[in-house]
Order: sequence, then structure tokens, then C-alpha cells
Amino acid sequence: MFIGEFSHTIDSKKRLAIPSKFRKELGSRAIITRGIDNCLVVYPLKEWEILAKKLGSLPSSQIDARRFARIMLAGAMDVKLDNLGRILIPDYLKEYASLKKNVVIIGLFNRLEIWDEKKWQEYKKKTESVVGDIAERLKELGV
Repeated sequence: MFIGEFSHTIDSKKRLAIPSKFRKELGSRAIITRGIDNCLVVYPLKEWEILAKKLGSLPSSQIDARRFARIMLAGAMDVKLDNLGRILIPDYLKEYASLKKNVVIIGLFNRLEIWDEKKWQEYKKKTESVVGDIAERLKELGV
């Protein structure tokens, strides 16, 4: 299970070290793709296969289904962790998430998200100010 928040840096060769706490569960290969809210998402292969099957089964006649599947699937890249637990972030994904040198990697149960550090701090501050309201609405979902 992935949980926690870790600050890291992208090196000059566009490599990012995955926190050691996450490496074993992630394995030697993973999938990185565009996330919602202009971050990147890293999935273990097993979790990616589950999501990709769901996306592949969406009705191609429905415009929103096509759009979402295209963004998620076409943006995906298979990445390998090197001996130091680093992955290479493709340029198009770095640009999408506006990643600079300093990033935050957050664990979200079955996946990781990678955020530009400044954007994460802004998002977190904004969300923390309304977390009570969000929790109230989530009661409808049984949370």
C-alpha cells in the first residue's frame, strides 16, 4: 500500500528517485501517465492493467469516454526503475505537470502521484481549508 508524502528532485538527466519505501511494491517496472489536476500518476503494472481494461471497455460512441481514455492511455509510458530506484520522466509528461526540479511524490493506496512542489503546496493548502465540507459530501458515498 502506498501512503505518505515525500520531497525529491528531478536530476539533470530527467530522472526521479522513487522513495525507497515504495520501490518493493512498485517493482522493477511501472506505468506513468497524466493524472487529473495536472500531476502525474505512477501505477504498478498490476494496477495499470486493471485501469487499462476499464478504460478499454468504455463505450467509444461516448465522447467523454473517448477523450478520457485517449488522455490516459496515449499519455502512458512504461518506465523501468534503475539500480538506484530512479525513473526517467518523459519530456511531454514533465511539461504536462509543469514539473521543475523540486517535486513531491505522494502515496495514494494503489498508485503514486508526482506533483511540482509549488503546485502541490498550493493544492494542499486550498484543499485543507475545505476538507470538512469534502468529508461531509463523502458521507453520501459511505466514507
